[in-house]
Order: sequence, then structure tokens, then C-alpha cells
Amino acid sequence: MSELFQLEDVGLTYNGSQVLAGIRTILDRPQLVALAGPNGAGKSTLLAVMAGLRPHYAGRCLFQGRQVRRWARREFARLVCFVPQTVRVDFPFTAEQVVMMGRTPYCDGLFESPADWEAVESAMALTDTLPFRRRDFRSLSAGERQRVILASVLAQAPAALLLDEPTSFLDLEHQVSIYRLLRNLAAKGMLVVAATHDLNLAAAYADRILLLKGGRLLLDAPPQEALSPAVLAAAFGIQADILKTKAGKPWIAYGD
Repeated sequence: MSELFQLEDVGLTYNGSQVLAGIRTILDRPQLVALAGPNGAGKSTLLAVMAGLRPHYAGRCLFQGRQVRRWARREFARLVCFVPQTVRVDFPFTAEQVVMMGRTPYCDGLFESPADWEAVESAMALTDTLPFRRRDFRSLSAGERQRVILASVLAQAPAALLLDEPTSFLDLEHQVSIYRLLRNLAAKGMLVVAATHDLNLAAAYADRILLLKGGRLLLDAPPQEALSPAVLAAAFGIQADILKTKAGKPWIAYGD
């Protein structure tokens, strides 16, 4: 494995409130890491710190041995991509044009190169967005827009991909297809970190689960170790049984 992120006692205070505290972990590649926890646990904030969007953190957040806040933005953008829950586009761009924006860190002139178009075509094929490449981005459904945004960051060919709830607007078919894609990207050498509320999807596809509560790292382990009735009770205050799928993955069974 190749170490990309090293977090040492990372903390963050926002509007007088401690939203992250004492986060310590090492994130290598290739792997798919699920970032889980209840609402307000700090998942989105931790991703923002790692993406360089919250530079006033405490502790050390290192990417390739250098503090994230010390990286030049253009150089960092070629290596680390962040996908927020929602992206607003107010101009009449086609889906393909939005994906091409992902090539911005590589563009040195006014015109796109053949390599840029090849990267866009490949990214849109991976995310099943080619059928509506010519459509106005604003006319797409929330799920279609989410997949287009994912294609735009895949077009950058980053070393690390950070996603905030990438399946939140998708139907079940595309939720599964996105997680299969993320797993395949990790298998090809990328570090993928995805915040999620769907622990069953995380258990099925992630290599590790980082479980946050109250801004602190409660647990960092493979799904088989991370998901247990005791852990679910401590993190979410729920009672649930843990079953096994045919593939031997844990499956959370809710209900009385």
C-alpha cells in the first residue's frame, strides 16, 4: 500500500463548537473507506479538512507527507478530488461540458486536447452518463446530476477521491452501481473515501469503516469487525441483529 493521508490529532472548532477532536488514522491506497456515523458526527467536516477546504484545523492532516494547507491548489486538485452532496450549476452547460470542467487542472490553453476528450469519454462511460451527454445539466434528475459530477472528478484521474454521500439521490440500481464503481477504482489503485449513512452498502463494498460520533473516531476496522450489535447501539442507539450474506459480508437486520 502507498500512504496518502496521515491524520494526527486533527480537530476543528466552528462557531465556538468542537466539531472534530483527536482524529488519528492513516489512509493508504488502494482501498475503499466508508466514513459512517450519525448526523452531526463530523463526516462532512472531516472530508472538507482532507480536501483542503477547512485549512484552520488543529493537529496535522498530511497528504503525501505535506500538510494539506501547504499544497498549491492546482497541484493538489490534480491529486485529490472532492465531491460534495450537491453541486449547483446555474449556466446552460451540457452534461459533457460539466464533465470537461474536471479537466481544468490539466488545461494550459484555451482548447481541450485529445487526451482531455478521451478522459471525459471514459469517465462518462464508467458512470453511465453518455446517454445524456448533450442534455442541459439543469434538466437532469438529481441522481443523473450526481453521476455527472462523479464523472467530472473521475476525468481528473486523481490519486484520492473524497465523496460526501455519493448515493444520496440515487435509486437502488445506481446506488449499487456507484459502489461497484468505487470498489473497482480502489482495486485499480485509487484511495476512495465515501461518507455514507448506508451501512449495508458500506459492509458490502468497503475495505474499512471509520465510525465517527460526536466529532471523534469511535472505531476504525474492516466491516466484519466494525459492525456488531454493541457498536450499533453505542454509535446510533439502536438494537439490530447482524446477519451474513452469501458472500460472507455482515448485513444489518433492523426491526423488532
